[in-house]
Amino acid sequence: MNLWPRVRGGLALLAVAALASGCAHGATAPAAATAAAGAMTSSATAQGAGATGQAAGATATASAAGAAHPAGQQAGSQLVTVTAASYRATYATLTAYRLSAGHRRRVFGPWTARIGRNGFAPPGRKREGDGRTPSGTFGFGFFFGVLPDPGVRFGYRQSQPYDFWDDDPASPHYNEWVDQRLADPGLDPEPMDVSGYDYGAVIAYNTARTPGLGSGIFLHVNIGTATAGCVTLPMGELLRVLRWLNPARSPRIEMGVR
Repeated sequence: MNLWPRVRGGLALLAVAALASGCAHGATAPAAATAAAGAMTSSATAQGAGATGQAAGATATASAAGAAHPAGQQAGSQLVTVTAASYRATYATLTAYRLSAGHRRRVFGPWTARIGRNGFAPPGRKREGDGRTPSGTFGFGFFFGVLPDPGVRFGYRQSQPYDFWDDDPASPHYNEWVDQRLADPGLDPEPMDVSGYDYGAVIAYNTARTPGLGSGIFLHVNIGTATAGCVTLPMGELLRVLRWLNPARSPRIEMGVR
């Protein structure tokens, strides 16, 4: 990924993709059309609705990371699957389903998605900065974007130049959205006002914020490359999914190798 020097409050931040689990490091600057009026956020957490069960045979580490539903368990009536052919693949297939009476009915896809530059991490093996997308089944937190709310059902935060994601395992705000005016976002944080984050959804991974298990895992706009751990789609396809997802239907995203 490219290196993009950024300035926030007089502090130059050199965004290095290899050090971040999220994907903004290496994304381009925001479009000029970004509205000045947006959601003025505090250092609210991004914990959202996390997965709550425990996969059969999963390790305690996997449980802390949020990989949480036994195979075949249906936590809600909306499911997004992201599957790759191998753990090293950087392309995956995304499909959205409506679940009813134990059956899946396809709504969107299959579409080509990009995942981590080092593929998928096996269940329980995701680590900060490894360039891998976590395997498992997770909920969604809030939705966000540089651009105004496109008409989604989830809570939406419009990012500003002072908004960052804390990727520092030593920080008290690790794996949280942080308003830099109110709190320290840690070492080498991710700027949230970049074009890759024109629209996105927080994937509720590592909601316990266990240091080192990975942070900043999102479903967001593809910028033409593999990611540092997120899942991305082209803008049009992403918006169709984001507008369809409904918190009342307890949507989940299931990610891993088929």
